[in-house]
Amino acid sequence: MQDSHSASYAAAGVDIEAGYKGVQLMKQHVERTMIPGVVSGIGGFGGLFAPDLAGMKEPILVSGTDGVGTKIRVAQLLDKHDTIGIDAVAMCVNDIICCGAKPLFFLDYIAIGKNEPEKVAAMVAGVAEGCVQAGCALIGGETAEHPGVMNPEDYDLAGFSVGIVDKEKMIDNTKMKAGDVILGLASNGLHSNGFSLVRKVFDIEHADLNKPLDELDGKSLGEELLAPTKIYVKPVLAAMEAARVYGVSHITGGGFFENIPRCLPQRLTAKIDKSALQIPPIFSLLQKTGDIPERDMFNTFNMGVGMVLVVDKEDVVKAVAALDGAGCPARVIGEVIPGDGGVELL
Repeated sequence: MQDSHSASYAAAGVDIEAGYKGVQLMKQHVERTMIPGVVSGIGGFGGLFAPDLAGMKEPILVSGTDGVGTKIRVAQLLDKHDTIGIDAVAMCVNDIICCGAKPLFFLDYIAIGKNEPEKVAAMVAGVAEGCVQAGCALIGGETAEHPGVMNPEDYDLAGFSVGIVDKEKMIDNTKMKAGDVILGLASNGLHSNGFSLVRKVFDIEHADLNKPLDELDGKSLGEELLAPTKIYVKPVLAAMEAARVYGVSHITGGGFFENIPRCLPQRLTAKIDKSALQIPPIFSLLQKTGDIPERDMFNTFNMGVGMVLVVDKEDVVKAVAALDGAGCPARVIGEVIPGDGGVELL
């Protein structure tokens, strides 16, 4: 690529040589994600992957796409870009696992005002770390420089993932029944949702994001807000091996009221015991500072529960043990009762 230079394109604000440097810097991170099935490295026109279908009777591909949202503004203000990629991966693979599919590969897309190779490489380092946590490969991506459309320091990060599951092993909520138990899997805090409200409440453009706060057990607001979204792929797969899992919901934007019903049949309702929740301090600080009604909190944020599993009541101990063994604390937060497919908070 040494002969690839366009003075005219550079004068228009696009430095293609910076793009080439970025690719070289990110290669070491991408290599960490290589798993069996990867056919091509980055740099080609398409990412190639050959899935292992051995033992599968009816393999089904499952895809998910998402972005990090306005949480990116926190990363920009702190000039810390090496964790935001974990969020991008998490928002996709945590959706895929809800039907029982194992993510195979991920591709990212970065739109940036001015291509700074080191900044882009830091973002990709986070993406690679997310892929390692999810057990999938980073097989491609795109970095697009947008001069005149975005400010030089601005960027956005999104991506998509493809996974696979044998049809007979898909999560099947038709088997769900009254009396089944709802497990809450602990979150890392706010994850990547509701940040337009979060930014408004804390006025982050003018806040001291590095000041330790007693309300956050000595953590700074910036540290807490930038904590990456937890990736639940390996824990949920472990729970599926150990127990009968009838429903899985990723608690993202829309909180409890929007997301839990997505794994329920219309004839059943989720009854959640609020006293069983371990709500991290950031949510209390957010609610108090913004004077936010409790229902709005549960209808916007995860409230310390990043993922919900509905398991057979006879398999609760086995499921919790499998989740804990995979490094994901879980606790009983409710049960399934006859109803209309909604959520009751008690």
